[in-house]
Amino acid sequence: MVGEEEDGGAIRRFCLCAALLGISLIPFPAGIAYCDFKCIAFNELLFRLGRRHARILRIWFSIGIGFSLAALIGATVIILCEMAKATLTYAGIARSRDSSFSLSFLTAGMHMSPSSMGFVCLSSFLCVLVHEFGHALAAASEGVQMEYIAIFCALVFPGALVAFNDSSLQLLPGVASLRIYCAGIWHNAAFCGVCTLALFLLPFVLSPLYIHGESPMVLDVHSTSPLSGYLSPYDVIHSLDEFRVYTADEWKQKLTVLTEQTPPLSFGQSSGMGNLQKSYCIPHSLIEKSIHVPFTRYETYCPNELFAFAPITCPDMSEYGDGGNKTNNQESVETIHCLNAKDVIKLKKCAHDPVQASSNKSGCLCSEDESCLMPVQLPGLGWVEITYSRLECLNHGRSLVSENQQSNSGEKGCLQTFVFVGDLTAMAHSVHLTSYQPRLSMYFIAYLPDLLERFLTCSFHVSMVLALLNSLPVFFLDGESILEATLLHYFGFLSSRTRQSVLRCCLYAGTAICAFLIMRTVFVSVS
Repeated sequence: MVGEEEDGGAIRRFCLCAALLGISLIPFPAGIAYCDFKCIAFNELLFRLGRRHARILRIWFSIGIGFSLAALIGATVIILCEMAKATLTYAGIARSRDSSFSLSFLTAGMHMSPSSMGFVCLSSFLCVLVHEFGHALAAASEGVQMEYIAIFCALVFPGALVAFNDSSLQLLPGVASLRIYCAGIWHNAAFCGVCTLALFLLPFVLSPLYIHGESPMVLDVHSTSPLSGYLSPYDVIHSLDEFRVYTADEWKQKLTVLTEQTPPLSFGQSSGMGNLQKSYCIPHSLIEKSIHVPFTRYETYCPNELFAFAPITCPDMSEYGDGGNKTNNQESVETIHCLNAKDVIKLKKCAHDPVQASSNKSGCLCSEDESCLMPVQLPGLGWVEITYSRLECLNHGRSLVSENQQSNSGEKGCLQTFVFVGDLTAMAHSVHLTSYQPRLSMYFIAYLPDLLERFLTCSFHVSMVLALLNSLPVFFLDGESILEATLLHYFGFLSSRTRQSVLRCCLYAGTAICAFLIMRTVFVSVS
């Protein structure tokens, strides 16, 4: 934020980390719940830097004028639209869930957990420094001396400002003033680009020490996670339902797809090859030893550690020549078999190999002594096979041989497989993964790429939120100074009184709308 010194009294305009919480601050008289730290050590250094590269900096900050004015218009349109939605909601025309004020498109990557507060604080401090550095450098390029840099705390909200002599600012042309006022927003936007570029280049920078995009590695498993009994830190995820997983994002995306593809099982029909992908060839001897229980109204009563399996009819591959969309009718299944999932996943799939399955007229790979059974997927529950390995196993040079292949080859491999049955969405977020694996057997460095990614992601969102909030036509934010300078420079044909009236109307309306939307958001979240 830009502050001016006039008649020895500081007119402080608050640009703040507190704005990240959606709270607009008002200026407090000196000494009343307010303290600050003023620094003048960098005044001369910043001034010389700005004057030395004045021509380049003026071009740079002139670009910032266009961006900041566009941001001002965009932010104004957003709050007007949100206000209109809120009005329609109270009038009963729109639904309340469609009109909640939020910046979800900006904060999508910010999860405000206790462990993330450190990243938020560091990112806020850095983004405020970038913002104020923009103001100071723009002023220096215009020949305006900086009075001081202040870091303050009003009540419990931190912030920062750069103070300039008001008389020096008043002597500047309108465009020069706009360059100074828009510099903070422009630097925050540019910093977002820097964070994005850094995230893109991070795998290349860390490649000497880390492997990226080969398989996600587990960093932490919460004690309440349903996977706590299976996975542990430094385990490497290999696949989900035999679909290879390469990054932590793919892990979540694949589980989202699997969640959408787990409707309750329809026993009246066979859904063809889609069912075969999760069906197993069960020997008749194992079926005879299994527990038989009735199936009623999508409820099963298998004992603990046993899962329900139902027989399905293998489709005739000759009926799938037109794209595989046909289905076969079969009689309703009234009895299911309770089997141990650990034994079942070691068996071959009914259509494990699509090439072999397509050459088999029945569409199954099961022999005459086997039947094709698939797990009963109840509403809200998914069945997924998770294949993983221990990182130390891979580091010792052992091959990726799955448990199913160990008995055939006699080779002891690294891959292990288990079945998870439950809420896949909750499971996906209960384990913390990273897309990086350390090349060296020093596990303490495994957390560094994740820390860098989280810090850069948090800095991106904090900087963007700070730029957007300072673009709002609200008292004590950059939007006030930008609007005032814009009216003076581009609407000079209006009288001074008219410009002041327009300015105050816009600021009062913008401040009132923002305050209303913030209070409404807080009320909705609490209720």
